[in-house]
Amino acid sequence: MDLSLTAGGFAAMGSEARLTVLKALIRAGEPGLTVGEIQTRTGIAPSTLAHHLKFLLAGGVIVQERMGRSTITRANFGALKGLADFILSECCADLCRKAANDD
Repeated sequence: MDLSLTAGGFAAMGSEARLTVLKALIRAGEPGLTVGEIQTRTGIAPSTLAHHLKFLLAGGVIVQERMGRSTITRANFGALKGLADFILSECCADLCRKAANDD
C-alpha cells in the first residue's frame, strides 16, 4: 500500500466529527446513506457535514454516487480494510523475533 495514500486515509479520519460520520456509514453497510440521512443520524450541520464529507472522500475512505437527485455516500470498505491491514501488518513482530532469538 502506498504510504502517501495510507497517510491520507488516516488523516481523513482525524477528527471526532469525521469518525462519527464514518461510523454511521459503516453501520449503514453497503446501501449507504443520503447526505440528509447522515445529517439526521449525526446531528452535524449541513455546511459542516459537507466539509467533513469532502475530507473523507479525498482520503478515499468513503465513496459517493449520484442517484437521481440524491447523492448516496458509502464507506469504502476495501480502503478501510487496507488501512486496518496496514496498521496491523507488523503486529507482535518484535515478540516473534524475540522468541526466535531466545531459542
